[in-house]
Amino acid sequence: MNLDVNTSTPNVSLTSRMLRRGPLEAIATAIIAAGVVMLMQPFFLTLYSWSFAVTLFGTVMFMIVSKVRE
Repeated sequence: MNLDVNTSTPNVSLTSRMLRRGPLEAIATAIIAAGVVMLMQPFFLTLYSWSFAVTLFGTVMFMIVSKVRE
């Protein structure tokens, strides 16, 4: 009689679960969307001036994350 339950499922650490394509792509997409919102808002010049850098960072992050494992 075998008392080991779920011996075939390995323990997956929190960082290993966080460093997957799905969550990182969602974060990159949210950064891109924040950059576009910053670009379109008419109230704060500081947000407008940083909008291109934020959008560029999100785009580069998305390109890098798209190469990460599933």
